[in-house]
Amino acid sequence: MALSGRSWLVLSATFLSVGAEISITPEPAQPAEGDNVTLTVRGLLGEPLAYNWYAGPTFSVIYLVASYIVSTGDETPGPAHTGREAVRPDGSLDIRGVLPGHSGTYILQTLNRQLQTEVGYGHLQVYEILAQPVVMANDTALVERRDTLRLMCSSPSPAEVRWFFNGEALPIAIRLGLSPDGRVLTRHGVRREEAGAYQCEVWNPVSVSRSEPINLTVYFGPERVAILQDSTTRTGCTIKLDFNMSLTLCCVSQSCPEPEYVWAFNGRALKNGRDHLNISSMTAAQEGTYTCIVKNPKTLLSGSASVVVKLSAAAVAMTIVPVPTKPKEGQDVTLTVQGYPKDLLVYAWYHGPASEPNRLLSQLPSGNWIAGPAHTGREVGFANCSLLVQKLNLTDAGRYTLKTVTLQGKTETLEVELQVAPLE
Repeated sequence: MALSGRSWLVLSATFLSVGAEISITPEPAQPAEGDNVTLTVRGLLGEPLAYNWYAGPTFSVIYLVASYIVSTGDETPGPAHTGREAVRPDGSLDIRGVLPGHSGTYILQTLNRQLQTEVGYGHLQVYEILAQPVVMANDTALVERRDTLRLMCSSPSPAEVRWFFNGEALPIAIRLGLSPDGRVLTRHGVRREEAGAYQCEVWNPVSVSRSEPINLTVYFGPERVAILQDSTTRTGCTIKLDFNMSLTLCCVSQSCPEPEYVWAFNGRALKNGRDHLNISSMTAAQEGTYTCIVKNPKTLLSGSASVVVKLSAAAVAMTIVPVPTKPKEGQDVTLTVQGYPKDLLVYAWYHGPASEPNRLLSQLPSGNWIAGPAHTGREVGFANCSLLVQKLNLTDAGRYTLKTVTLQGKTETLEVELQVAPLE
């Protein structure tokens, strides 16, 4: 029997098909776009005369790929032919350079010499080579427990999606915020431990592609504000310091970003915007409460810590230090008194031993001072017992004596030797 492509199309609608076990298997089984694929046919009965291949769910002519006459090898393309298909003599269908659009159901209809038809069904899934996805975020800098994080994996492919956090598979606690299709990650009240690099990956059986990382910053704090001395926490403590000794207080906290710092002394703000405060030379005037106040410019939260700094018991002894220590003729010098009695009643300065002819000046309980017999008009007294001598001359050199009297009547006498260098 000789058939033409047109007569086969007519016959295919005329004769009933018989039960058959035709199998259609794609080779390779999971082809990628661009591969050459063969829909291999097995289980044909009898001696076939012709084949019809359809790329669609029914025998509708619009899905006809090609008709093939075995005896002549004639192949007639149908409406669904893409220019890539070719039928083999054994009924298999070759498709060159498959595209994702070739995916779907394929039907083979055969006619044998007994004018019986057989039908076989197969499915072809062509996997595309995936382009790199992109992670898009509603924001990459969020405030802890206040803001919501939304990440979306953008990809033109309907492929499966998986997420990575700092290069590792997404922790289960974060996975709970995934949308059903896995493409949107939402975290309400984001936490600091969720800061890091996020990536999404699209994949299918033949291709995988991972996005560039997007880095998330989570602002928090300040928390656990503390003041340290030599790496030891001293918050809420009293630090006792020897007279004239130095001290560095360091302020630490848990905060992102680094907070702003303000130091206060006895409630009064100091001009210091650093995370540490230096006390270079401890005196009674520096005794008090030191407070570090930290503020996070992103969370707008703040915290503070305080310490009390006092002179140690050993620092009660009075000392006199000339400033400058080696003055020259014509300069001013201050005989600075450190550790003077807090309950001071009166004091007096003498140029020489503590005798009335040598008295330079005395300070009264009212706070005013009066000149003594040795006063030259160049000496000035201060409330902290210090003495200023202006425009030194060589006769100002020698011993100076300070005499103090407390409210309890305790008298103390202290001497200092002043040297005046002549002008060169």
